[in-house]
Amino acid sequence: MTLGQGVEPLPHAYQGPFVNMPDGAVLGIDENQVIRSTDGGATWTKREIFSDSQQAALNLKISKERALLLTRDGTLVLGCMNLNSRNWTWDVKKHDAPGAVLATWAMRSTDGGKTWTDVQKLHDEWTGAVRDLIQTRSGRIVMTSMKLLNDPGRHSVLAYVSDDDGKTWKAGNLIDLGGAGHHGGVTEPTVVELKDGRIWMLIRTNWGEFWSGYSTDGGRFYRELRPSGIAASSAPAIVKRLADGRLAMAWNRPYPEGETSYPLRGGDNEWSEVAVSNHRGELSLAYSSDEGATWTKPLVIARQAGKSLAYPYIFEPTPGTLWITTMQGDVRVRLKTP
Repeated sequence: MTLGQGVEPLPHAYQGPFVNMPDGAVLGIDENQVIRSTDGGATWTKREIFSDSQQAALNLKISKERALLLTRDGTLVLGCMNLNSRNWTWDVKKHDAPGAVLATWAMRSTDGGKTWTDVQKLHDEWTGAVRDLIQTRSGRIVMTSMKLLNDPGRHSVLAYVSDDDGKTWKAGNLIDLGGAGHHGGVTEPTVVELKDGRIWMLIRTNWGEFWSGYSTDGGRFYRELRPSGIAASSAPAIVKRLADGRLAMAWNRPYPEGETSYPLRGGDNEWSEVAVSNHRGELSLAYSSDEGATWTKPLVIARQAGKSLAYPYIFEPTPGTLWITTMQGDVRVRLKTP
């Protein structure tokens, strides 16, 4: 793997996601364990998320696609899929997966990750990924999720919101923009609160760019949907608000840097309804000072031809320092922001 200018390997191999704890430690999730570091990631301690009796009752295996938040009141909130519920039923003749299950779950901890309560299933339908969790200025928690729809098989996205630090949740509207295929439809959104109070959802599509959804009710319902103008491969982004107020976005562009084409995949209602670039051999990073209206020239932070460097996380352990990790491709790097 080749790293971009100013990018260096992290001193650990954990994916995360991570949060900064009030005592200065970094806390993260690694499968069914809480991990914690007090020395900038050089060393870590581990503890199981569930007690033996909890695990026996829940039968819950936390997915690699997951999201973690520390609320302003000190509550840890975790969203994930339960891999032990996985039942993939895709039928190549039907171009559909009737009855497919991969459940979305949420849970919370009020003691720094020692114990977890309010562990609850939010839906059974196949969830391609749980990518993001934020807390808005009002205190509301917004979590992104997905549901597989049928006839034809395709994906949709939605948000869940909680106004009590993750004790209870309410579902928002399903965003279904059509499509067909086991990677068809809209998928794997990230969310951020804009300075004007709207919640911006940036959604993966197969149409050569992300789509944007905007909520004016605190992140539950998204009634304004349109193309974002941000060129992208068929792979998700992550957008995070930095300590200096800017937005940072990590994603896979549709073509390798300096090129204008890439072999397409799909178009047969199996992968997707239209042929699309699935380029993931480069992971890019850009910044916005105007709430996502424009972005800096992308920096390729990692590249490896023939490998998928995708499903990124951005974590800012200290102002101006970023950890970038990926679920696919094992990118584990850090850099200073410009």
